[in-house]
Amino acid sequence: MLAGPSQRHAEPFLGVASTNFFLLRSFIDTQTGAIVHQLYVEDSYPGAERNWNAARLAYGNALRFVAISKNEITCELNCSYAEEFAASLPDELLRTNPEGFAVVFRAKSGAEKTITVRGDIVAKQLTAVAAARAARPAAAAAMPTAAAASAPAPPR
Repeated sequence: MLAGPSQRHAEPFLGVASTNFFLLRSFIDTQTGAIVHQLYVEDSYPGAERNWNAARLAYGNALRFVAISKNEITCELNCSYAEEFAASLPDELLRTNPEGFAVVFRAKSGAEKTITVRGDIVAKQLTAVAAARAARPAAAAAMPTAAAASAPAPPR
């Protein structure tokens, strides 16, 4: 997995730096070379549970929503929650939108959150993916074969 730089979508929750961020991440299938991208979001908040459950491009096309985790942080006085979720992004979307794009997430509670991915973030992710794909044949060639790996060590 290749994870791009984290960006804030809201202030850190209760001052905790590892909250309320998003990033692009890409998965490269080592067998086929196929790429799957995601817009990953961590959202921590007080109040009623949001239950994020849908994603679409700001201009309307639905995206596959990926629920990752939902945790109740506390309910001592008021409840607060942390949710992790993502939208699957076709490779073509990143490649044909060098200026960036926006994804609108919707929750069962009726809440909406728009995440804008800037063009420089898209470019960095595509550059990292290209570098990883280019390195793949070299890494495979450097790995010992099954026969070589099981062969006894040469005498000293």
